[in-house]
Amino acid sequence: MGTTKPLFRDINADDPDPETTEIESLCMNCHKTGMTRLLLTKIPFYKEIVVMSFVCEHCGYHNNEIQSGAPVAEKGIKLTLHVKSNRDLNRTVVKSDYTSIQILELEFEIPAKSQKGEITTVEGIISRSILGLQQDQPVRKIQHPEAAEKIDEFINKLERLKNIETPFTLVLEDITGNSFIENPDAPKVDENCKVQYFTRSKDQDHELGLYTKEEVGVDEPVKENSILHPLPEGKFTLEELEGEVLHFDTNCPNCHSPCQTNMKMTNIPHFKEVVIMATNCEACGHRTNEVKSGSGIEPKGLKIEVKVRSRDDFSRDVLKSETCSLSIPELELEVGPHALGGRFTTVEGLILAVKEQLLDPKCSHHMFGDSIDPKAKEQYKEFVKKFDEILDGKMPVTIVLDDPAGNSYIQSMRDDDQPDEGLRIEHYERSFEQNDELGLNDMKTENYEIS
Repeated sequence: MGTTKPLFRDINADDPDPETTEIESLCMNCHKTGMTRLLLTKIPFYKEIVVMSFVCEHCGYHNNEIQSGAPVAEKGIKLTLHVKSNRDLNRTVVKSDYTSIQILELEFEIPAKSQKGEITTVEGIISRSILGLQQDQPVRKIQHPEAAEKIDEFINKLERLKNIETPFTLVLEDITGNSFIENPDAPKVDENCKVQYFTRSKDQDHELGLYTKEEVGVDEPVKENSILHPLPEGKFTLEELEGEVLHFDTNCPNCHSPCQTNMKMTNIPHFKEVVIMATNCEACGHRTNEVKSGSGIEPKGLKIEVKVRSRDDFSRDVLKSETCSLSIPELELEVGPHALGGRFTTVEGLILAVKEQLLDPKCSHHMFGDSIDPKAKEQYKEFVKKFDEILDGKMPVTIVLDDPAGNSYIQSMRDDDQPDEGLRIEHYERSFEQNDELGLNDMKTENYEIS
């Protein structure tokens, strides 16, 4: 039996056995039957793509196309960038086909699906907009001189944006959640860029081709011991469920090959029940461990601060939920909820996880791109070295967990489970934006007032 290979493999001209799929297709030129070849591959440090090549042997017509093979994110994303300097103009921008772009000060908008997805810069977005407006100007000046004059005036306004005569606001809104704006100060907090996640509406899901089983009229087959349907009442006790490991088929989040996820319910003392899920892909070797709350969203958000000053503090148990962000004020570091996911570990394990992610080549490449400034690269290395000082106990820090869903936890050193002197716990009322990120609002992101 041959070794299982990933569904999406890194693009490589020397691949001895590229797995292509051939499909007979209608030629749109002569309306006879041609052949389409599909190749599922992965651009290193970027994402999965599907390369399509069509050839018609009858008329010689051929066509090549690339489409994204990356999964649609669970939520949409809205990025609001305040452009104040040339440094902001040079930020790398990744946008999908479904990204709409606005420049608020000019009341200018590029609708979603009017341009293909691309990797560009803020200045590149402006330059492409100028070229698009200039394209038909010679004809327009003859046929509609007044309209052409107004467009010339608007083009001049766009040109002035590239000189940063006055700051302006760039807004990217992507219902697929696959857009990105580079942070030049990474991994420090980006003061000029605000990131909002939002729950898609039903119409937006349909636009992406996402439908529920009820909408398409498909009944999920019921299987014995399946987690996809409710367990018969009284058949299993809570103790039996907590001792049972459930298995279900899924796709690898890295290469999308079929694999299996193991799931187990467990109880964290003095806290609540949680669900631990582990996935191991035999095709590419990718492993993930996730923790999800088993008791829903709490009425209030939760903010926990713990001072890390000794070896005892490193041994505290930590539950970081998938909705919880992490920050270390001493390093001016913020880690969003999606970066580390949900996990049950210790304070030391949490710090190691942050360090490992910063050392991941995909992380540094995504932040800096191919042309890494030597000075920025050196600063990045020095920043990562500070984690060794923290783990060696030479640099006291404060770890802050902010969880709008209220499902995170850090162990107290007191026997009565009340916060000790190094631990501070605060409950707070969630904002409108936080409720929307948790799917608790009916109103969508387009109703937000941009600050």
